[in-house]
Amino acid sequence: PDEFTGSSSVREVYNQCGDQTGPFTTPLLYDKKTKNIVSNESTEILRMLNFEFNDIAKNPNVNLYPDDDDLKDELNELNDSIVYPKVNNGVYKCGFARSQEAYDENIGQLFDSLDILNEKLAHQRYLGGNHFTWLDLRLFMTLVRFDPVYITYFKTNQKRIVDYPHLLGFIRDVYSMEEVKKTIIMDHIKTHYF
Repeated sequence: PDEFTGSSSVREVYNQCGDQTGPFTTPLLYDKKTKNIVSNESTEILRMLNFEFNDIAKNPNVNLYPDDDDLKDELNELNDSIVYPKVNNGVYKCGFARSQEAYDENIGQLFDSLDILNEKLAHQRYLGGNHFTWLDLRLFMTLVRFDPVYITYFKTNQKRIVDYPHLLGFIRDVYSMEEVKKTIIMDHIKTHYF
């Protein structure tokens, strides 16, 4: 069970907070003082974690949101057009497609998007250039699960991430960051799906 809520599933956390109907999704930001769910929207949670906890943060100077307006716009556009709808959510759209036509459409969009991102990362280390940002973290969390989980579980098996040299290099670069590496527990990730 979770040490703060005593829950053994995400659904139980939602139930304790008064939500009996769901959907019972993650990620989930939970306030242990008020015993309420603060948010379950990943973009919102990323922004909150970046800006709202600096008074108690171990590294308050870390900022994953660039100040440059042009770069902000570029990252938001890339997130809104490719990373979130066609990759992060795209794997789920493939796995939960209700028809062959829906699967075919979503699998095509997913792998077209991976091709685009692989090409973009052929010319720069991160999605926004040389600086690691919130969008890199968001993309990494899907890519690190892709080969060990999504290929089988969501049938996203046209190619593996290991077949994309620049996406693979990107995963290795991000995983080599100690702060990121210590959050990836592959056995736990696999257990969640299998």
